[in-house]
Amino acid sequence: MTMERYIRRIAGTFVIISLALGIWVNEWWFLFTAFVGLNLIQSTFTGWCLMEDILRKFGVKDTR
Repeated sequence: MTMERYIRRIAGTFVIISLALGIWVNEWWFLFTAFVGLNLIQSTFTGWCLMEDILRKFGVKDTR
């Protein structure tokens, strides 16, 4: 699997899990959902994504 697919899968998983936690545990978990969304938006402007750096350290192939 490529870097882009990993990032999409991880971001989607984080959003679903944090939404579920926000509904069933505590609404403060919605801030994590917002963090994931904001990180995705900032990466489109800056070209930098923390998850990319983490995945690179684990040896995931870069698509660039």
